[in-house]
Amino acid sequence: MVASNYGAKFYVMVVCAVFLLTSDLVLAKSRTPISDAETRQKKNDCYSDIESGLWGEQCTSSTIAKENCALRCLSPICYELIYESDPVRLEEGEKDFTRSSEYKYCMHRASIGESLDGIRGSFDH
Repeated sequence: MVASNYGAKFYVMVVCAVFLLTSDLVLAKSRTPISDAETRQKKNDCYSDIESGLWGEQCTSSTIAKENCALRCLSPICYELIYESDPVRLEEGEKDFTRSSEYKYCMHRASIGESLDGIRGSFDH
């Protein structure tokens, strides 16, 4: 049982590594910004992976945990920049509009290969 558990964890790590290495590189080569429809589709794919257990139990423990994992899956670099130091800690149904806007702006900039400098805090009022 222990050996198969390590195999499953290794498989998840390999899948994540491949995704991390290719997602931002593919996005960075395009000069067309990612569309809302593409973002929705990719996020739905992330939710499917989370639901299937590829992201581990920590990603299915709550709706907020699932959302954090989906954001990390959708764009690891933007998640790291906007949320990593302080993951979403909202009550059910609440929305952090500032960080949500920063994340979306980050996704836009990353998709066309622009620098991500100055994104954090760009929507503070």
